[in-house]
Amino acid sequence: MSKSSSQSLRAIPLGGLGEFGMNMMALRFGDDIIVIDAGMMFPESELLGIDLVIPDIAYLKQNRQHVRAIVLTHGHEDHIGALPYILRDLNVPVFGTRFTLALVKKRLEEAGLLESSTLREVIPGRRIEIGPYEIEFIPVTHSTIDCVALAVRTPIGVIIHTGDFKIDHTPVNGAGFDIATFAKYGNEGVLALFSDSTNVERPGYTPSERAVVPRIEELCRSAPRRVILSCFASSIHRIQQVIDIAQRVGRKVAFVGRSMVDNVEIAHNLECLNIPDGMVVRSQDIRGFEPRKLIVLASGSQAEPMSSLSRIAVDNHRFVSVDENDTVILSSRIIPGNEKAIFRMLDHMFRRRALVYYDNSAGIIHVSGHASQEEQKLLLQLVRPKYFIPVHGEYRHLFRHAALAHQVGSVSGEILLLEDGKCIEFTEDGAFRRDPVTAGRVLVDSGSLEEVEEVVVRERKHLSEDGVVVPIIAIDKHTGNLESQPEIVTRGFISDNGSDLMVGARDVVLRTINASNSEEMSDYSVIKEKIRVDLKRYINKQTSKRPLILPVILEV
Repeated sequence: MSKSSSQSLRAIPLGGLGEFGMNMMALRFGDDIIVIDAGMMFPESELLGIDLVIPDIAYLKQNRQHVRAIVLTHGHEDHIGALPYILRDLNVPVFGTRFTLALVKKRLEEAGLLESSTLREVIPGRRIEIGPYEIEFIPVTHSTIDCVALAVRTPIGVIIHTGDFKIDHTPVNGAGFDIATFAKYGNEGVLALFSDSTNVERPGYTPSERAVVPRIEELCRSAPRRVILSCFASSIHRIQQVIDIAQRVGRKVAFVGRSMVDNVEIAHNLECLNIPDGMVVRSQDIRGFEPRKLIVLASGSQAEPMSSLSRIAVDNHRFVSVDENDTVILSSRIIPGNEKAIFRMLDHMFRRRALVYYDNSAGIIHVSGHASQEEQKLLLQLVRPKYFIPVHGEYRHLFRHAALAHQVGSVSGEILLLEDGKCIEFTEDGAFRRDPVTAGRVLVDSGSLEEVEEVVVRERKHLSEDGVVVPIIAIDKHTGNLESQPEIVTRGFISDNGSDLMVGARDVVLRTINASNSEEMSDYSVIKEKIRVDLKRYINKQTSKRPLILPVILEV
């Protein structure tokens, strides 16, 4: 293919650069766009009543006719969770490995989109072509299975996107990190490397997934009664190791929690999990089963409200309760922002006199799925890209990863720090920053599957801080006169309805009505607005608070 100087490749990050989660990156060559990952993230506590946050795909919607495919690196929620929302607007083929697509299928089935979606399975180590892109799926190790990095060959050069990775030399299922392929591309020449920054603040190497076995086995062997172990439901290797440990220490396993049961079923059907016959105890049989012979694997390690582990902690689970001397093992990382909820949950376990083990102060009971500094350095030395762009993390993580790359010195061109929406254009002459595109977050209430406007969250915040005041006025529809004294109902504002403040508020409403002429009285929207303004001024002056004021007019 002859190279004309007008050829260029744009990389457009739409999520995951400046926050954890919501990972999404678009690549555009000419009129062909492919999207790498479509993740969601859980909301911060100030986003009241919001269930999840997904990337704003305004740019992709504007260029809908050019979007060729969504290509997934692996099956974690922060890489696939937005698909049920995005495929409604953008029905394009989705490419992913076997286990990743099995998880996607489950999500799409729940959203009623499975029939209308096109899912295409890819095999790690193979290549596919989509328009001008040739994509090789490079096997990598991470905390779930079937994970890949992408080597995207374009007419202008090769782009490598690592997805989430760590370099595990002793993986549980023998499918290792393909160092040779990264080195092969490094020798051939790589235009740009986009690499996972999650653990850039950790020196050294991330331990192998196998590192958790000795301590978990020791705890299960010495446990006086039942063991309840919680890990991420997608950590299939961890689940496999717990099943193997159970067999060695003469215990059986039970699975509780919807995501745990679903993922174990999916992995078992795909033969990614080896469960010996007779090893599994049904959840409804847990209570009657000899406690010393059982390990319960439960989802909910982040203390999500209504998750199995949260319900077990407060004795509100149908099948499992925590009794004195039960062993509880939290084999997962405490995600920043969830600490309060998790420790509150663990407090309940301690109150029930359980033996509780969490974080690695109790010996290694969890290892991360992300590369620490030495592995990030090794990858940079293998790939030796011309341009380096850190992805996946808050700004400080991206910044520190850039500093690490600078220290390694294996980037021949520039190290570029991008944020969501900030485009970079690669041409024969170099890499250039281009005008930003619309990027941001879309808030979703999962009950309605609808996007929630920022203004709604603002109103919720307003309500949560200052409450609501509802003045109720009964007006005779024939005469336009007041039928009775105005009544004022408040919620979350002040509890005493007979207080001076409330008496004064009723007087304000009466004065407003008495000062209105008959035309105003007959136009309810005008009279409501007048009452709202006068009452707001009065309450603000008396209390410095600004509750939401909703006047109600009853016609009698």
